[in-house]
Amino acid sequence: MAVRVMAVCGLKNSGKTTLISALVRERSSRGYRTAVIKHDGHDFACDVPGTDSSQFMEAGACGAAVYSEGRLFVHRLGFSGDALALISLFPGADVVIIEGMKDSTLPKMEVVRRGIGDKPVSNPEGRILIVTDYPSGTFAEKQASFEETGRIADAVLGIPEAEF
Repeated sequence: MAVRVMAVCGLKNSGKTTLISALVRERSSRGYRTAVIKHDGHDFACDVPGTDSSQFMEAGACGAAVYSEGRLFVHRLGFSGDALALISLFPGADVVIIEGMKDSTLPKMEVVRRGIGDKPVSNPEGRILIVTDYPSGTFAEKQASFEETGRIADAVLGIPEAEF
């Protein structure tokens, strides 16, 4: 499967989720299919308490899946892969955006927001754009403002497809 893969990274509360949501809306309006993988550094709850699948997990199941004609939810304990291992779950996507992975060499956009940080913190290898509210020219690399959603979405088109 050939797909564009990129990361959106930045410090906590810098606007990563807001940027990704704007990118997904912009790309969807253009007819592209975008999948998003969110890394969470903490354990998290993914089942609604009281549902059947939640009861199965509470009973000790190592995993549970709920599916219908148009939807699939899988809860599996013991996952030891990384975000790249999940890309194959989205065979219809044109691009997969991973929130996080600032230390990777993946193509990435970094969010740098005033009051949160004053410089990029990600591995510069692979960084294609800094999305920021700092004035144009603040950083030596290409930058865009949060309002330039179309331009930011265009930058994704420059990422080469990779086989997964």
